[in-house]
Amino acid sequence: MHALFEDSGKFFAGRILSEAESSAQVELDSGKRVKVKAANLLLKFEKPAPAELLAQGQALAESIDLPLAWEFAPEGEFGFADLAREYFSEQATLTEQAAALFRLYEAPHYFRRAGKGRFKKAPAEILAQALAAIEKKKAVLAQIAEWAEQLGRGECPAPIREQLYKILFRPDKNAPEYKAVVEASRATHTAPLELLQKAGAIDSSYQFHWKRFLFDNFPKGTAFPALDAPQPPADLPLADVQAFSIDDSQTTEIDDALSVTGLGTGTVTLGIHIAAPGLAIAPGSVLDQLGRQRLSTVYMPGYKLTMLPGSVVQIYTLDEGHDNPAVSLYCSIDEATLEITATETRLDRVPVVANLRHDQLDHIVTEDWLGDGQNSNENTPQRLSDLRPQLSFLYRLAKDLKAKREVVRGKPENFNRPDYNFKLVGGNADGGEPDGSETVQISTRQRGAPLDLIVAEAAIVANSTWGQWLHSLGVPGIYRSQASMAPGVKVRMGTKALPHAGMGVKSYTWATSPLRRYVDLVNQWQIIACVRHGATAALAAPFKPKDAELFSIISSFDATYSAYNGYQAGMERFWTLKYLEQNGITELEATVFKEGPGGSYLVRADTLPLVFPVLGAQNLPRGARLRVKLGEIDDITLDLHGTVLERIDDPLDPSDDGPVDDEGGDDGDEAVAGPIAIAVDMNETEAAPADAAAP
Repeated sequence: MHALFEDSGKFFAGRILSEAESSAQVELDSGKRVKVKAANLLLKFEKPAPAELLAQGQALAESIDLPLAWEFAPEGEFGFADLAREYFSEQATLTEQAAALFRLYEAPHYFRRAGKGRFKKAPAEILAQALAAIEKKKAVLAQIAEWAEQLGRGECPAPIREQLYKILFRPDKNAPEYKAVVEASRATHTAPLELLQKAGAIDSSYQFHWKRFLFDNFPKGTAFPALDAPQPPADLPLADVQAFSIDDSQTTEIDDALSVTGLGTGTVTLGIHIAAPGLAIAPGSVLDQLGRQRLSTVYMPGYKLTMLPGSVVQIYTLDEGHDNPAVSLYCSIDEATLEITATETRLDRVPVVANLRHDQLDHIVTEDWLGDGQNSNENTPQRLSDLRPQLSFLYRLAKDLKAKREVVRGKPENFNRPDYNFKLVGGNADGGEPDGSETVQISTRQRGAPLDLIVAEAAIVANSTWGQWLHSLGVPGIYRSQASMAPGVKVRMGTKALPHAGMGVKSYTWATSPLRRYVDLVNQWQIIACVRHGATAALAAPFKPKDAELFSIISSFDATYSAYNGYQAGMERFWTLKYLEQNGITELEATVFKEGPGGSYLVRADTLPLVFPVLGAQNLPRGARLRVKLGEIDDITLDLHGTVLERIDDPLDPSDDGPVDDEGGDDGDEAVAGPIAIAVDMNETEAAPADAAAP
């Protein structure tokens, strides 16, 4: 005796060896013996052989017309043999019964299972819906196949073009657009990004990077809602100073200025004046929510997205010719020893007499000019000449402050690599958002130049002084700390006033860029509370000790700021590669930086902000200078490789193999701009501007 049975949705047949009331021992054709529950034994038969019944039944099942079977099926619950008799004949054969069983099992949209070998007809309306869904699925599969074929031919269907960034960076793996790309990628043995490039899905490399950034960070667009900009308090006292700011020409959010009074009296007062949007923007307000959503201004060559609406920036930026609301730190300094003897923080209106610009004045404001003014000429702006005594004092003070920090720091800060400035010309450069057709100009500004050093040291004084003051009053703030200068020890953000080894200070906040960074605005609210309430500030400050909101802000800011800086670094690399193309540069002089992937070595271009891998630098020491032939540029992946042509320093001169400055500014962890992450095999890097000053 043989038996046909079902196990886990599959059908088997074999010889019955023994049978009890509740189960049977069945031997399969393979020789395997299985125990089968009696309820699972659906057919018992003498002939044909088990394998033959399975084969004949499966073949006949394919001929059963499901709509017709559904029409003929009995109402209510029925068995598979009942359907065989209705569909084939009253004397349905064993093979026909098996065929009915197999067909019923594989058509759940027509027939619902009601038990072992038992079924019920699906209601007509449910069947109609199921059949429609099946047809829809068939259409989707056909569409996927058609799209995949088009991609393989080098054509990009419009729906896939519209879903480009989602497919590449945040895919819905059930979406037909994604499945079509995967299918075409497998069929053509081509990586998805390369496949889409060949299919013309990417019209503009610049727009690819820009739209990808918006997709990740500004999915609802970059426009601000219409709102009224809050005005500062009307009762702020007017400061008896003549302040001036020092920024680049592109800077519109001028949030710090300096003043010097009392020169020649023995005690000089340094004023560090910070734009004060925190005087009018209330925590929890609509403007606060906007700032907290963006968390920082986004910088890129030729363009930026401000953290706060332009109407707010215009009120609080420290424009020359205006009395601007400010949070001001006044430092009393011994003119002879340059020791800071006292500090005081006030809320006031500060007259700003000049907005000085690095790029216009660095060639004038040199160490010699600040020392004796011998390189002054008729081209020196009068307002700059008028400020020379103050700038000379500030430069002397900045050098002294830096030297004292370096004692704590344990080693000097190196400024042997310049900062690079990007300027876009033509295209849309003068009308707003670039489109990638612009001509790029790259210039340098030496780090540690007098004006640069003055601004950086003043920011360090303000941020470290306010950090200690908040701590002394028990008012929490957002701090940046670094436990040591040991390799790999990163700068961390937290709410405790811990030392910053890289800066060489006891504690350090970010509070000098409240128009550009949200954590600075948060700290400004805390500082304002300290000014207004003194010893009881901890009770009046917007954020109390151990406030969970502060930790939430830190977490959000860290992730967002990293993404913004990564985009900035990526776009600086994009325009650097464009610079190479636009100027027909095929060779560069570069310095060995460190060992890279795949046996290559990373080098840093000597005159451009560019790090890239080269082949042929094996066994060359770190710091060796090379002439490198550049390979093909990929401005989508931002990839560039090179090959060593020759070594251009003297390998026998040990001075040529000096250490490479990888300190990376005040944070101690420089960002190396490299290919951005647009596929699993690409490495994303992030930029980390120095703690001392905002971009």
